[in-house]
Amino acid sequence: MSGYRFDRLKVLVVDDNQHMRKLVVTILQAFGTIQIFEAESAELAWSLLHDVNPDVIVLDWMLTGMTGLEFTNMVRTNAGCPNPFVPIIMLTGYTQIDHVRQARDAGVTEFLAKPVSVKGILTRLTAVIEHPRPFVRTKVYYGPCRRRRDKEEYRGPERRTAPQDNAQHSMAAAG
Repeated sequence: MSGYRFDRLKVLVVDDNQHMRKLVVTILQAFGTIQIFEAESAELAWSLLHDVNPDVIVLDWMLTGMTGLEFTNMVRTNAGCPNPFVPIIMLTGYTQIDHVRQARDAGVTEFLAKPVSVKGILTRLTAVIEHPRPFVRTKVYYGPCRRRRDKEEYRGPERRTAPQDNAQHSMAAAG
């Protein structure tokens, strides 16, 4: 297992399926995570986001009333959001490439296909801690940089040359 102190991490688990929430919570507890908050709807998740300000959100794609993509968009773009930079791990059975792209384009930080595994959740949590991505704002997108690797060979007119000022990533678990 990793050398991180997951006991210092606040995680919000959002899934309308009670059994899936329990599975994810049990896995997080096995890592030593203590501060785990559960929501069965996007509305409750929005309220908890304001009340507990989680370090990470584990979010299902399909929720009652609002999709996980719509919730992600609200987190990333709503002026009333306390932390639009919070890492969001999308947990879903929709694994087709167009779904992965939709999640990425909505501002999801990491994507995890169901059925979940201990290793899958650990890998995604570790990724958001070890490799925080700078945030990008364009006319049509606001969220973590969608580029997974630097391509030094690209020298075109839209190449980013300086780190983004709004890259804020403080993870309580690092340490």
